[in-house]
Parts: sequence; C-alpha cells; structure tokens
Amino acid sequence: MLKQLKLDAAAEKNIKTWLRGKYDQDTKDQLQQLIDSGNVTQLTDSFYKNLEFGTGGMRGELGIGSNRMNRYTVGAATQGLANYLNKVFEGQEIKVAIAYDSRNYSPEFGQIAADILSANGITVYLYKALRPTPQLSFTVRELGCNAGIVITASHNPREYNGYKVYWNDGSQVVAPHDKNIVAEVNAITNVKDIKFRGVKKRIKSIGEALDKKYLKAVKSIAVSPRTIKKQKDLKIVFSPIHGTGITMVPAALAQLGFENVTVVEAQATPDGNFPTVVYPNPEEKEAMTMALELAKKIDADLVIATDPDSDRVGMGIKNPEGEWELLNGNQAASLIIYYLLKAWKKAGKLTGKEFVAKTIVTTDLIDAMAEKAGVKCYNTLTGFKYIAQVIREKEGQETFIGGGEESYGYLIGDKVRDKDAIASCAMIAELTAFAKQKGISLFDFLSEMYKQFGFYYEGLVSVTKKGKTGAEEIQQMMADFRANPPKSIAGSKVIRMDDYKSLQRKDFKTGEVTEIPGGKLGIENSNVLQFFTTDGTKFTCRPSGTEPKIKFYIGVKGKLKNKSEFSSTLASLKEKVASIVTELNLG
Repeated sequence: MLKQLKLDAAAEKNIKTWLRGKYDQDTKDQLQQLIDSGNVTQLTDSFYKNLEFGTGGMRGELGIGSNRMNRYTVGAATQGLANYLNKVFEGQEIKVAIAYDSRNYSPEFGQIAADILSANGITVYLYKALRPTPQLSFTVRELGCNAGIVITASHNPREYNGYKVYWNDGSQVVAPHDKNIVAEVNAITNVKDIKFRGVKKRIKSIGEALDKKYLKAVKSIAVSPRTIKKQKDLKIVFSPIHGTGITMVPAALAQLGFENVTVVEAQATPDGNFPTVVYPNPEEKEAMTMALELAKKIDADLVIATDPDSDRVGMGIKNPEGEWELLNGNQAASLIIYYLLKAWKKAGKLTGKEFVAKTIVTTDLIDAMAEKAGVKCYNTLTGFKYIAQVIREKEGQETFIGGGEESYGYLIGDKVRDKDAIASCAMIAELTAFAKQKGISLFDFLSEMYKQFGFYYEGLVSVTKKGKTGAEEIQQMMADFRANPPKSIAGSKVIRMDDYKSLQRKDFKTGEVTEIPGGKLGIENSNVLQFFTTDGTKFTCRPSGTEPKIKFYIGVKGKLKNKSEFSSTLASLKEKVASIVTELNLG
C-alpha cells in the first residue's frame, strides 16, 4: 500500500522507520489508518522532514509524524537537551523547571519532558497545573535551575503546540548554548536513544509557594501604590482568552489593590480548543471582541487580554467619541515607558544609571523619551532573549526600568527575563489609575505623550516568498537594497544605513563607515538593514528566521499640536506609510 501512494522519498523513509521502530502500538495503528486512507498530502506533511528544533525550541502542528508535535518529537528534544546539560554541568546536580500552558497535550508533554530529564539523572521541578511563561522564567532563577522548559505555542492557532528552552538566567537560550542544544537534538536519530521511563523521586511538584513568590515580585514593580489606593475602584475588564492568564492576572491586580476587575467569563476557562476565537492572539481585534463588548456594557476604564502562555498583552482604550479602540504594540510599549519614566522621576529614583531596552524594529519614540529623561536606551535584535541578554550584561552596573517590542511583549523590572504579560497588566492598570487620578483619560495620556515627543506611527508589510525560489528572491531583495540603497524615502533624503550583517553604520553625508554603537551588546550579526532619513523616517528590511517571509517595518513621525488633531494627524501618517510601500514596491 505504501509504495502505491508514490510518496516523497524522505516521507516514505520516515514512515517506514515509524512502522518498524520502537514506537507504541497506538501510534503505529494511527499511522496505518492514515496509510489505508490514502491521504498522501497529510502523510507527506507529517513525515517529509523532522520537526525542526531551532535556536529557541520548536513549534508545530499536533499529530503523529516526524514533522509534528508528539511524544516522540518532544522526547527527542528533551533527550538532546538532557545530553547537553550533562556535558556542560558534568559532576554537578542539574535542576530544570518545567511549566506548560492550556494547549491540547501541554500537560502530557510537560510530564514526558520531566520523565526523560529525570531518567537522565536531572532533578525536575514540574508545575502541577498550567502556569504563565514569565512565571517559568522567574522560577528558573528563584530555584537556581540550570535550565527551564515551557510547553506552549504562544498565540498560534489551536492545531499547534511548541517547546521553548530557557537557560540559568531565566532567558531563552542564546549563543553558544542555542546552537549547541540544536546539535545535540539533531544527534538523536533513533527512538531507542530516548529514555522515556522517568524516575519519580527526581521529579518535584511545585505550585502555591512559587505562586506567592512570583506575585510578590510582580507587586514590587509598582511605582505609586498611593495612586492605586486612591483609584482602587478603577473598572478593569480582563480576558485570558482561555489561557494561563486566569491563574495570575486577577490575583496580581488584587494584590496591588485593584478591587473592580471583571473577567470575561466566556473566555475564563483554560481550553486548548479556544472555542470563542479564531486565533488566541490579543493582537487580533476578533480575539478581543468579547472583552471590548463587556467594557462598553459596564463603562470600563481599561481592557486588557493575555495570550495563552501570558507573555503578550493586548490593551483597549476609549477614544473621545466613547468608542473602544485597541492600541498596537508600539503604542502600548511607549505608554508604559512614558509612565515609568515619569513615575521614577517623581519618586526620585533616577540616578543616571538606569536604562530601558527595546528591539531595533520597535518605535524610536522610546529612544526619544529615554534621552529626555537622561536614561540610556539599548537597542537589540528582534527577540526578547536579546533584551534579557542586555539585562544580564548590565546587572550590578545599571538598573533596568522596563522595555518592550512592537509585537505586544513588555517587561518591567528584572525579576523575570522574558516578556511578562502578568507584570505588564499590573503596570498598565497602574498607569491608567495615574491618568484617572489626574482627571484625564488614557486617550488624553497618549495624546499628551505625542504632543511632547512627536507623533510616531509604524507600519508593517510582510511578504511571503515560499520554497527555494522564494528564499532566493528574498536574498536578492536584501542584496539589491545593500548594493543600491534608496537615496530618498517619501521625499526625504536618506542620511544613514545600519547593516546588522556587518554591524556597520554608513553615514551618507560624510561617507564615513563606523561600527554600530553598542553593536556587540545584545546584538549578533543578522541579515537586517535599516535606513534613516532627514525627517525621522526609519525603514527596516528583515527576512524572517522561521517563516518564508521578508518583513518591512516603516516608522514615520509627525507633530501633534493638540488632541483634537489626533485623528487627522494619524490619517496623514498612515497615508505616508502607504505611499512609501508603493514607492519602494514592497507589496
């Protein structure tokens, strides 16, 4: 039957391995049923390659097959990680913390990982129920673990699950450990090499004690407890979108002193099928619809929602017409930093040794605000692990205030070393209380920021180029931009190009080529180009590292004289971004 299907050679080879190898009978029966059904497409997709374990872990659709998330692909990843840990920390007691989210099979995969690590002589701290990703980051450091694992596919559709690896500082793995772990995982070529039989005495169950410590850490980030006390009745609507946020966000807000939090009940129960949304992603308006409708019904002051593993948060505010709008990631990150810098200054906490951090594709408004406050702003490559790397490099020398990235991930304080939607929800609630105490709305607060520092607006164009030909096209596009950089963008002269592949900066006015400042701090060589113009426009080209895409980020800037011109100014900036897309032929 298998030969009659005329499968891809690699797929056929992998299928034969699964049929003949030391796989459980239920898996073999399911595979045989799939073969008997004659579904060539599904068989090919499931077996044409091994699910790639990248530098941060892996992510894929659930199901049987070498290219799917299942006990065997999770097993190979964990065995490779165990082998690496035993090499690096030879002769030491090795400890690993594991957490998982609400996705289908997350608890099972967490237990499988725990069993395999314990079978390899490693002590495991396994959460007894689902917990947020940032709490795992905190736990790694709190328990002095050598590594951590989170079973999650973040905000991907319900068909997916994934596996993220953390190092002993609580951040996702960076060089050299990332590539070394990948090599060890790829070396697992036979299912017999995976030690599935766990050692119970090496697996420690954790829960309430770590919850209390994590919540205490979240509470410690509050800058103005007095403001919170005065605005304890602030009306907050929260949705965990069927994820882990329900375990910590309401508790964190209550601990800070907020007494009027309304949870979207239809989305409160953790459920890996995410029954009320198409995508469990707070970046999508559809996923936020129920929260926004509830906010309108009760006349709330704030809407917040977290993704399944609670590392990202979406935020809704009322406009002057009383309608609810969602802030994008750049706006929310800017508002958080704007408030933090104000609050730290008022509290007398700015000493000249503080810093914020963001990625190079995140709004430059944060740089402008930090400069005005006398606070350093470090820019890193895309990926929160690089922000965590800066925090680690500066530990004991400078104090981290907060940071973020345009993709809805923010961090306040250094107790956690990854995006933290729990702490972000707490800080967003605090800044909302601050605005209300001043007698202004969040929209007024946003307008105040833009009036003071300029109205920054960012657009994103993502172009998909599939297959070998597509990959070649993307490389050619990057080569063309390097060889023939635009002389002007939207009528404004290009004055500088930053090339993160060479870590070199070219000044087009003088022709001088220098190293990108701070280039070695949280920055690796990466195929990214940025162009800057005289009017403050920033244009970034970045091929995706995980998808067949090239992304173009466009940042423009205008002036906001008063909040009544907010809509017209925003419309003008959007038009400018659209004209740049056409001018540079990015569509």
